[in-house]
Amino acid sequence: MTITTAPTPPTTPAEHRSAELEHHIAQDPGRFRVLTGDRPTGPLHLGHYFGTLRNRVRLQDLGVDVMILIPDYQVLTDRDTAERLGEYTDGLLLDYLALGIDPARSTVFNHSAVPALNQLLLPFLSLVSVAELSRNPTVKDEIAHSRQSVVSGLMLTYPAHQAADILSCKGSVVPVGQDQLPHLELSRTIARRFNERYGNVFPEPDALLSAAPLLLGTDGTKMSKSRANSVPLGATADETARLIRGATTDADRHITYDPGTRPGVSSLVLLAALCLERDPHQVAAEIGDGGAAVLKRTVTDAVNSHLAPYRARRAEYARDLPYVRSVLRAGNERANALAEATLEEVREAMGTFR
Repeated sequence: MTITTAPTPPTTPAEHRSAELEHHIAQDPGRFRVLTGDRPTGPLHLGHYFGTLRNRVRLQDLGVDVMILIPDYQVLTDRDTAERLGEYTDGLLLDYLALGIDPARSTVFNHSAVPALNQLLLPFLSLVSVAELSRNPTVKDEIAHSRQSVVSGLMLTYPAHQAADILSCKGSVVPVGQDQLPHLELSRTIARRFNERYGNVFPEPDALLSAAPLLLGTDGTKMSKSRANSVPLGATADETARLIRGATTDADRHITYDPGTRPGVSSLVLLAALCLERDPHQVAAEIGDGGAAVLKRTVTDAVNSHLAPYRARRAEYARDLPYVRSVLRAGNERANALAEATLEEVREAMGTFR
């Protein structure tokens, strides 16, 4: 899909490094292994699609080795139980396949099927302090939005567990948003400290910053599975229409694209523009004095038209769940082999392998 807004020139060191990384990937994609993933806590939504999912397919098609983790153990990070885990895992697999993830070129796997990955957590925790874990801003945000009155130790160790996710397969690139940079920086710290203490085993993973614009949820806050404010990719056309009709706008009938002062309206305009592959200012100008009703109708039509091919493929895959689940089994086999090899190197470096 064509990007509808001009890319912002890099200004921070992280943005400059990400731009350099994009250049190197384009030159020699086979050098890189990407680690990314989604917790199976609910259906994927439009924010995931425009924020990360399309980018995974792009990297795969460039020739990058893409590893997609379904971190089922991490469901317990901010929940008492892992409810509907099988259903949500199947849903993720259906979405990945329908959106273009190719099992011959990308690997999908889950936490619980890769014991060696989780064994890395213990030595990794020895390389970071409690203070470093507790002051991580992403962890603080997760705690603030947690459903639990008292958070578990897993929440505190979440950044170290993410380091194990990335480093178990020696991931060299991690696509992230700006808000996730502290998590990745701790993974880089763990890799560096391990190498300094025991010998060179791990790459320091680099952040590939997402250029995707932020889409708000139907309540005007960040779109999230846990906040019940998203438009799921697998929703029907009627469900999509209902959800968009309930989206937050404002009292000004004239539609403009101004994210700074009209976030709810502008997010809807942007969503339509992304689906239509057009500039959001032009989309807003055409709606003009049509008001929120015309805006929401435009967005609904654009989303349903854009997602129609994906929904048809998803329904086709849903009729063959044995095949869909075989994709995960094959991915688990490959991830196990990579993690076992990494764990063996770790044991040898630490002097614990006999």
